Amino acid sequence: MATCPPYPTSPSGPVGGAPRHAHWWQRRWVRYGAPAALLALSGLVILALVREQTGTEGFLVGLGLAVLPVPLLMAAFRWLDRVEPGPWRNLLFAFAWGACAAALIAIVANSFATHWIATATADPSGADTLGATVIAPVVEESAKATALLLVFVFRRRDFTGIVDGVVIAGVTATGFAFTENILYLGTAFGTDQLSGEPGLPSVTAATFFVRIVMSPFAHPLFTVMAGIGFGMSALLADHQRVRRALLPPAGLLLAMGMHAMWNGSASFGGYGFLAVYAAFMLPAFGLLTWLVVWTRQRELRTVREELPAYAAAGWLSPAEPYALGSMRARRLARDHARRHAGRAAARAVAQYEAYATSLAFLRRRGRRGRAGADFVPREQELLWELWRRRDVAGPALDHAARRTAPPVRVAPPPWPLHGAYGPPYQVYRQPSAHRPYGPAAPYPAHNPYRS
Repeated sequence: MATCPPYPTSPSGPVGGAPRHAHWWQRRWVRYGAPAALLALSGLVILALVREQTGTEGFLVGLGLAVLPVPLLMAAFRWLDRVEPGPWRNLLFAFAWGACAAALIAIVANSFATHWIATATADPSGADTLGATVIAPVVEESAKATALLLVFVFRRRDFTGIVDGVVIAGVTATGFAFTENILYLGTAFGTDQLSGEPGLPSVTAATFFVRIVMSPFAHPLFTVMAGIGFGMSALLADHQRVRRALLPPAGLLLAMGMHAMWNGSASFGGYGFLAVYAAFMLPAFGLLTWLVVWTRQRELRTVREELPAYAAAGWLSPAEPYALGSMRARRLARDHARRHAGRAAARAVAQYEAYATSLAFLRRRGRRGRAGADFVPREQELLWELWRRRDVAGPALDHAARRTAPPVRVAPPPWPLHGAYGPPYQVYRQPSAHRPYGPAAPYPAHNPYRS
């Protein structure tokens, strides 16, 4: 049986450290600076294009109206991601990609394709309809799905399942819809200005009602199909290469089909549009909402099922697996830490919860044969992060567990701790002398997280 030192290995050593002689493209300023510069450049270009089409006044009106649904959508996707929160940099990248790069690709490609269709066909009047129902869904969904592909490839550690795919896809599509809404609303305002009719700007009001009130979730709903495909691919083992390769394109094709149906409904007239909206869009939105909420609950159940092995081995207290598997208990733990030790302690508890969740997901993948060769270093890295925060997070989580459930004793996990799966999927035991369990200890008088 493998043994473990009384304390986890620091990630500053071989676990989490960067190579000493990294290539220039592996340097931190290159990995973050180059994408940021490209996104900023594409943002300036898309800003100039949208302003040219809408005018300054139309751009400002469109911007003010288009921003309204963004906080609600971002809050919804962030709520879905609360079980294992992804880094903010991934969400910022996804939103910026959708609002800048994907929108720029869509505007240029759609304009070129529509112009080519109009000049190459005998009936130029149908170019706009064909472009909206065929070209736009392919171009826009491919551009948005590129953000998913980039996060999936270069931030693979942060992309572990369906919820991650849904969140990244939804945030990317929210950014794309934000830029597109500025264009549509600004153009509608310009049309009202040219008509010169007094009173309420009717075209702007109608566009606002359709795009902001009725269907703010349209673009996220389409792109989430591709996100589900990437998320399901992330759940498969390495040897299931064919299925892993086919799921993302299948999700992308479904996103394109839904987008094409939505765009094509405008050509059916007002009643056709409402029929598609009521018979297809609303049920699809409801089904997707149920799916992601169910997946979120399943993630919490995974935490409750996997972490008792680490409690039995001495890494966690007996009450922590339950507390970490309950969103209410997690919130109570953060509030308790904030009241007794300040905001820095609450942040430490939130980080502890995130690392423990990642540890549970890692063990689940290992038991199911889906863990990679970095299972042991990643497990040690996560245990080290938990160990650093144990003095602050332990009392808070024990307090939350007492508030939300009766006393918990460590029950044997539904699988052997050692032997059945062989190394590296056994749990290394933490000597109990290094962390006595029992009543929750008070916060230390001098802890690094006290604000």
